[in-house]
Amino acid sequence: MFVTPTTSTTFRLPNDLAAAVEVSDRFHLKPLLRAVTFPHTAFVLALSQGAVRLIEIAPELEPAEIRVPELPKDVASAVGKSSIRDRSPSRKLQGSEGQKTRMRQYARQIDQALRPLLSGLDVPLILAATGPLDSIYRSVNSYPNLVAPSVPGNPDASSDAELAESARRVLDELYAAELHTVQERYALRATQRRASADIADVARAATYGLVDTVLVDIDEVVPGSVDEETGAITLDDAGDAVNYGVVDEIARRVWLNGGTVLAVRRDDIPGQGSVAAILRYAP
Repeated sequence: MFVTPTTSTTFRLPNDLAAAVEVSDRFHLKPLLRAVTFPHTAFVLALSQGAVRLIEIAPELEPAEIRVPELPKDVASAVGKSSIRDRSPSRKLQGSEGQKTRMRQYARQIDQALRPLLSGLDVPLILAATGPLDSIYRSVNSYPNLVAPSVPGNPDASSDAELAESARRVLDELYAAELHTVQERYALRATQRRASADIADVARAATYGLVDTVLVDIDEVVPGSVDEETGAITLDDAGDAVNYGVVDEIARRVWLNGGTVLAVRRDDIPGQGSVAAILRYAP
């Protein structure tokens, strides 16, 4: 939960957060940034020869099926047949080859129907399909955010809630892989003097717009202040109404300078400190 005291509004977040009270002249950002780092929002395309449905999942809502105009009902209706096994003498579509051709037509119609809905979005699309339809749909898909892992099992035998649960596990795997990639990039950049886990160095780099990506500990608060012009930090023993979270301020400056902020747990930060940054170039 994240509560705004001035309006008494409560927001449900997809993460377990430590209880904290912050009084300052600026917002305590890290808990909110965690929800942006790992949003747990996606679409699930449940696809079989006999049915297709698109499900939206979000951390604060129950999974919901989205009605998509022009979405075909099944393979047979998509190709104007009473059955996928109907023969077409004029084109000699029969047997397994003919069935795959019709499934490809079906997949293309689905992709075309989804384009108006998905265009311009940056939301993962997770496929729940079995057999040849999985690879066939991937071969005609035009949405750039279709993820590689699929939800296992027959989607016709799964409820929306069951598909959402499986999709969230896929998202967890994707987020873990993305984080691992960032950690590997940090290790490489450290050998090139383009990475730092020193809070003072990172604060200066953030102030001058040198940070490409920063990882911050969402739980720890380091009380103090950061000079507006030089980025020099002053640390205090305890928080009060005058100082603020230094790491939060670093995250704010990286964000304002077009960098990427990843709000993670301490164990996920290289060096397991409060902050670690990948720099745009060596200082």
